[in-house]
Order: sequence, then structure tokens, then C-alpha cells
Amino acid sequence: MSPDKLIHKLIYMANQIAKYFAAQKSIEPADGVASHLAKFWDPSMRAKILTHMENGGEGLDPLTREAVRRLGAMDLLGSGSRERRPSGG
Repeated sequence: MSPDKLIHKLIYMANQIAKYFAAQKSIEPADGVASHLAKFWDPSMRAKILTHMENGGEGLDPLTREAVRRLGAMDLLGSGSRERRPSGG
């Protein structure tokens, strides 16, 4: 799949996940989306959506944007794993 098609697919998927969590009453929606992405998306997928957000996040719905920001914060705190995160200490 071409890089353009892949990011459009990831945007679509992330926005769909956000729509699902927006309707849930038992969890804060942005937390739910961020948690879902951290648990179920491959590290390369997370890295691509985070990079897309860093480059403006075009196409991401507002809830999805907030969730991706939180995903990035989770990653910085070591709660997630990103393909491009440097190793070492």
C-alpha cells in the first residue's frame, strides 16, 4: 500500500474508533481512543498517526486529535511503544 493510502486508511480507522468511544458512557472518549490505539495498533501504525498529527493532523476529527495527543503523551511516559523511539538510557 502506498504511504498516502496508508495514512488515509489510518485516519479513517482512528476517526471511526473515536466515533465509537464518543457514544460510550463508561469512559472518557479521548482516553478510550488513546488506550485502544496503544493496545491494538502496531507500533508502526501508531508512529505514522503520531507523525501525521505532528505535521498538522489533516483529516483527523477533533476527538481523534485529542486522543492522538494523549497517545503521544503516553508514549513519552513509557506507556506505549513507538517504532522510532530511541533505545538506551
